Amino acid sequence: KAIILGIVQGLSEFLPISSSGHLVLFTEILDFHKEGIAFDVFVHFGTLVAVLVVFRKDVWEMIRWLPAVPAFVMNGMKIERQEDEFKAMSFYIIVGTIPAAVIGLLFEKMIEGLFTSMLLVLGALLLTALVMFSSRYTRESQPFMNLFHAILIGFAQAFAIIPGISRSGSTIVTALWLGIKRETAARFSFLLSVPVILGASILKMKELLENPPPSGEILNLTLGTIAAAISGYLAIVWMLDIIRRQKLEWFGLYCAIVSIVGIVWHFMQG
Repeated sequence: KAIILGIVQGLSEFLPISSSGHLVLFTEILDFHKEGIAFDVFVHFGTLVAVLVVFRKDVWEMIRWLPAVPAFVMNGMKIERQEDEFKAMSFYIIVGTIPAAVIGLLFEKMIEGLFTSMLLVLGALLLTALVMFSSRYTRESQPFMNLFHAILIGFAQAFAIIPGISRSGSTIVTALWLGIKRETAARFSFLLSVPVILGASILKMKELLENPPPSGEILNLTLGTIAAAISGYLAIVWMLDIIRRQKLEWFGLYCAIVSIVGIVWHFMQG
């Protein structure tokens, strides 16, 4: 069970199918109940490792040039050398993280309540499907990202706090609609997930320290973490290939089918 949940977390975290939405569906339909705060923190750590491994060169360069970002911003953010691209990306990730962080902290209790409504999740999945289908009508027109792009993509990420709305899907497609190159859109979306995953894990760490897992659960936690890391890595690599081939509508079809079948199942249950 820990391995299955770890795989589901790893795949759904990075594929545009909504990890939070699938968590609700697995809980309701398959009777897969949450493993607790410890499992949640550990599998999120696994997905974080996946991003850091795939984008290790980008992450290293961004950390390396982070101290130079304030001066770079004050000087107008002119892209003249390769390191300027990493400085800009660091700044845009900081800016893009702010909307989700603010909304998540201010409306934490309200957001938790959304996870109890299966119909809301299924409706949000249908909206995710439409967003994925819309990607085929986008055109690349911007050689570089700018501050306005980062802000809009950040709000798209904040909107994905609603269970059933895909974080990766909404951020990537928003970037595509802004005319950003496909590779840049995917790269920014996945790197933008790092502070979100890290922040969510840190917020839950206090509760984890107050209620540490029993020693008998260590094996399950380890298996779940490894499964999430491996499946997350494979999901990112696969997703990058799909974006290059402009096939995001595949996930739109999947989300639409899951949503419609789920709605029918919900009403059949009475």
